[in-house]
Amino acid sequence: MNKDQFKGKVDQWACQLKHAADKLFGSQRLEKEGKAQQAAGDIQAGIGDLKEDNKQEP
Repeated sequence: MNKDQFKGKVDQWACQLKHAADKLFGSQRLEKEGKAQQAAGDIQAGIGDLKEDNKQEP
């Protein structure tokens, strides 16, 4: 796992926490932040996956 994959996973995890907090407190701000962070995490993890794939090719 490279640093981009790790950062992506952290963002995805933080999104899940915000989603849970949104359910508890009904905060639309947290919901919007969580969705944005999820998208950023997905992109970051995808970049990390591409880097790992390129490492493995001869």
